Amino acid sequence: MRGRGLVIGVAVVLVGLAAGATYVTRDASLPSDAAPTLKVAEALGGPEGGTTGYVRAVEPRAFHFPEDHGPHPDFRTEWWYWTGNLSTADGRDFGYQFTLFRSALAPEDTERTSAWGTRQLYMGHLALSDLGGGRFHAFERFSRAALGLAGAQAEPFKVWLEDWSAQATDTGAMRLTAQGEGVSLSLVLEPGKPPVLQGDRGLSQKGPKPGDASYYYSFTRMPSRGQVTVDGRTYEVTGQSWMDREWGTDPLGGRPLGWDWFALQLSDGSELMYGQLRHPDGTADPFSAGTFVPAHGEPVRLSREDVRLEVEGTWKSPHSGATYPARWRLVVPSQALTLELTPALAHQELLVSVRYWEGAVRLSGSHAGAPVEGRGYVELTGYGDAPGRAR
Repeated sequence: MRGRGLVIGVAVVLVGLAAGATYVTRDASLPSDAAPTLKVAEALGGPEGGTTGYVRAVEPRAFHFPEDHGPHPDFRTEWWYWTGNLSTADGRDFGYQFTLFRSALAPEDTERTSAWGTRQLYMGHLALSDLGGGRFHAFERFSRAALGLAGAQAEPFKVWLEDWSAQATDTGAMRLTAQGEGVSLSLVLEPGKPPVLQGDRGLSQKGPKPGDASYYYSFTRMPSRGQVTVDGRTYEVTGQSWMDREWGTDPLGGRPLGWDWFALQLSDGSELMYGQLRHPDGTADPFSAGTFVPAHGEPVRLSREDVRLEVEGTWKSPHSGATYPARWRLVVPSQALTLELTPALAHQELLVSVRYWEGAVRLSGSHAGAPVEGRGYVELTGYGDAPGRAR
């Protein structure tokens, strides 16, 4: 659900790269003169008529692994998204987000006289929540898919943006590598549970028209190990990650104001994904949806009517002035599931080309009559773009 159509609107920024620049990076956790200027609603769909010539997600398809980890260049946009909660042996906690986006500027390749020419552009986000230190670090990069600067391949799987990368290992795991000023991440993620096909057999419908959809699958519990470096100190960490993989052409054609996305890993071995699309008046869109993944057994699709989401607190960013939800009660009656969610750190706002909050959360509650705890990640977009959003 994550709607990662953020990258479509960011193509406005990427066009500058196509014209001349090769590489951009900046700390995206700090206020900047290059503060976000795009609203999420603008970023979701791209320019009018911009979908002509691209393939659209209109019906379920067969998925093939590991081939589908690779690129789908006939679609306008796609993303590889990892989040996770990590800990050291002595209990210092970290959260991380690592994302690589591909955005096409044209539906077909054309003959180019310059080796710098390309129709594919890449954006990356890296965020580290140092929960033990109470600090949030985030970085944004852009580059073109020319001269090896950025790209993606299926065999062997690899997607990269300069020296940020995700790639398959010889054992079938994934290795993530990324760094920013004073921060680095080097992790190996095992597959864990089988992939979960979101929506209708992997077709995630997000709007009323055919093609208002993406192809979407997740790995909901990936055992993770590796190193996190902060301010020159390296920590050995283990934990659990979540991978989302999506591609489409105009997935959010219904143009919601934004969305609240939850990826939650419970202590009893189950997981929950729920994405609530929001209208400008704060109400949930009918195409809000999710999936409950039991510890054993088949995933269960959830509609908007299956989930009750209540905001119990808010946080106002001292940098952007946006007010975000900051505590939730989430209930899924059909699964006898009730959860209370709290951010592990208040400030986990990325001040990037499109402003959003994404961060580690802690949860507690009950499932099927038994107490549960857990960890997860929440993404909040569109807050601050219009009045009255936190409701």
